Amino acid sequence: MAYIRPKSAHNLSPEEKRKLLQEYFDYYQEVSAHDPKLLNSKLPRSALDDLLNEIGELISNKAELLASTDNEVSHFIADNPLPKHLEQYLPDNFRVYCLALNAIKQWLSAEQAATDRYIFGGTVRAQCKSLAKSCLVSGKPSKECTIELHHPVRDGRPPIPIAKEVHAEIEGQVSSVDIQDKIMETIYPIKREGNRSWVMLKLGCELLLDIANTTKSKNVQASSKTFARKASTASELNYGELLNWIETNGLT
Repeated sequence: MAYIRPKSAHNLSPEEKRKLLQEYFDYYQEVSAHDPKLLNSKLPRSALDDLLNEIGELISNKAELLASTDNEVSHFIADNPLPKHLEQYLPDNFRVYCLALNAIKQWLSAEQAATDRYIFGGTVRAQCKSLAKSCLVSGKPSKECTIELHHPVRDGRPPIPIAKEVHAEIEGQVSSVDIQDKIMETIYPIKREGNRSWVMLKLGCELLLDIANTTKSKNVQASSKTFARKASTASELNYGELLNWIETNGLT
C-alpha cells in the first residue's frame, strides 16, 4: 500500500489564515509570560519505543532482503565496490541498511517540513515572519533582533517567531555560564554608573515585591528601587528572578 501524506480537510482563505496565526501568536505571548516551559515541550522518546523498534526491525529486514535479491539497490551496491581493505568489514546488508537510513532521513525531513504546511499552505513560514513585529517571548522589536521560527511542540502546530538568542536559550543551546555572564554584563554598568551595591539591588527587588524588612532611610530605599527597576528592564528579568540571580552568584 502506497504512503499518502496527511492532508487537512480545511481550506482556509488568506485572511482566515492570517487571523488564525495572529490568535496563535497572541496565545503563545501569554504562555511565555506565565509558563515558559510550555515553549519547548518534548515527548520523551521512551513513549514511542514500540513504534521505533518496529521501524528499526522493518529497516533491518528490508535491508537483508534488498542486499540478497536482484534489484536497483543491489545493483547500486555492485556498481560502487568498496576499497579492498574495507570489504571484510562492511557486508552488503549493512551497506544497504546505511543507504536506507539516508533515504529515510531525506524523506523524514521533507515530511516534517510538510507538517507546517498542513493548515497554512506552502507560504506558512513567510506568513509567520510577516506577522512577527517582535519576539513573542522578549518583546524585542524584530528590527532590533534576528527573528527565528521555533516549534513549541512538534505535533503539527506551526512555529512561533522568537529572537535568535531566545531560541538558543529555549533549546538549551546557551550554557548557564553564558547566561550569567550576559546578565552581569547588562547590570554591572548600571551598578557602576549609580555607585550602588549589590545589597541595594537585593533591597530594591524585595521592596518592589513587598517582602523587605528594612530600617534603611527613604532615600536609600528609593535609590534601591530605582536600581532594581533599571536592572529588571535591562536584563529582562523580573524582581524574583533578579533575587535568584543575586543569590546564585553569591553577590550579597
